[in-house]
Amino acid sequence: MSSRIDILLCHIFILVICAILLGAFSIQFGMGEFPCPLCLLQRMCMILSAIGPAYVIARGRHRRHTGMTVLSTGLGLAILAAVGGMAVATRQDLLHIEPGTPGYGSPIFGLHLYTWALLVFVCIIIASGLMLVFGAEYPSSSQATTSRKRWYTTLTLWLFGAIILANAIVAFMESGFNLFLPDNPEHYELLRQLGIGTGSGGSG
Repeated sequence: MSSRIDILLCHIFILVICAILLGAFSIQFGMGEFPCPLCLLQRMCMILSAIGPAYVIARGRHRRHTGMTVLSTGLGLAILAAVGGMAVATRQDLLHIEPGTPGYGSPIFGLHLYTWALLVFVCIIIASGLMLVFGAEYPSSSQATTSRKRWYTTLTLWLFGAIILANAIVAFMESGFNLFLPDNPEHYELLRQLGIGTGSGGSG
C-alpha cells in the first residue's frame, strides 16, 4: 500500500466518524432525544479516534519521519481511543442487558445507539490494525518533501473541527454551569438556567 493510499484512507476514516456523529445529532435534534453522560463519552472517544488519522494527514504531508512512525502513532491513538470507547459502550450495554430492562433512547434498526457505538469501535480497531499491517513506509528525513494541500483535506479537517466544536457546545448546553450531567437528561440545563426553555427525551 502506498503512503498516498494511507493518507486517503485516513480522510475516509475521519469522514465516516463525522457522518456517524452527524447521525447522532440528527437523532438528538430531530427526534428530541438527549445524550446521557455515557453517550457523550462515546462521542468523545470517536472524536479522539479520528484525531489519530488527522495527525497522520497533518504530519504525513511533510513526511519528516523515518519508516512508519507517523502512521503507527496516529493509528495507535485511534486504537487506544477505540478501546476506551468500547469500555464505555460495553458498560452502557450491560446496564440494559437484563431482560425486561428498557434501553436508553430509541432503537435504530433494532439496536440502541450505544450498541451501534460498540460495533463502530470494534470496526475502528480492525481497520486501524489492517492499515498498520499493510501500511507503507514513509521516506526518510533526507528524502522529506512537502505535498500540496488539497481541497478535500481542508474540507475534511474543517468539518472535523466543526464536529468537535458542536459536541463541546452540546455538552455545555446539557451540563450548564454544573460539574456533572444527570444520568437521564430531560432538558438542556444551560437553557433552563438562563430561563430559555426545556425539552424531554433520551438518546445515545
